[in-house]
Amino acid sequence: MKKYLEILRHCPLFDGIDSESLIRMLGCLGARVASFDKKYTVFAEGSPAKYIGIVLSGSVQIVQVDYYGNRSILSKIGAAHMFAEAFACAEIGAMPVTVIANEPCEVMLIDCGHILHTCTNNCGFHQQLIYNLMKDLATKTLLFHQRIEITAKRTTREKLMAYLALQAKEAGSNSFEIPFDRQELADYLDVDRSGLSAEISKLRREGVLTSAKNRFVLLK
Repeated sequence: MKKYLEILRHCPLFDGIDSESLIRMLGCLGARVASFDKKYTVFAEGSPAKYIGIVLSGSVQIVQVDYYGNRSILSKIGAAHMFAEAFACAEIGAMPVTVIANEPCEVMLIDCGHILHTCTNNCGFHQQLIYNLMKDLATKTLLFHQRIEITAKRTTREKLMAYLALQAKEAGSNSFEIPFDRQELADYLDVDRSGLSAEISKLRREGVLTSAKNRFVLLK
């Protein structure tokens, strides 16, 4: 586990915990590491919702597929960040979404019960872990509401511009990269890909933005 220390120190779950304590903690929590190839399913919808995942390298996507097979990307999770913690903490029994490796990745898996319930060793780090976990859940709730605000817009243009404006604000610049390709962006915004591409082309012609692959520049 020592080779993952540097990335784990940036994980919100372990904020405020020194390296020596972190090594002991991982053993107590029964943490294990698994590797996944691109497009491999990390957690399938309907599988037990008991593990918290931490991306050690690469990235994963949280995906929801409706009854008719329409795919929606809820979020993309990169290195040092957690996923599935809300479902594990809620003890809902089964995953309501699918987690897919967006690229070759390594993931640390921790049984959420080992965090929420103190062990017989009465380890002193549990209180800090629970505090960190609750803080992360609160942050994810805010991000979820941001996505709802974007996808609630009525038109593809409104959804796209709301998303790009948010990305520009987070980047602190009118020039920025987004974490999605065109199909993924369409899935995130819950719009048709061809309609999205047409809208981007229209916005280019109107001088509102320029774009090249996943880089955008807002002009006005």
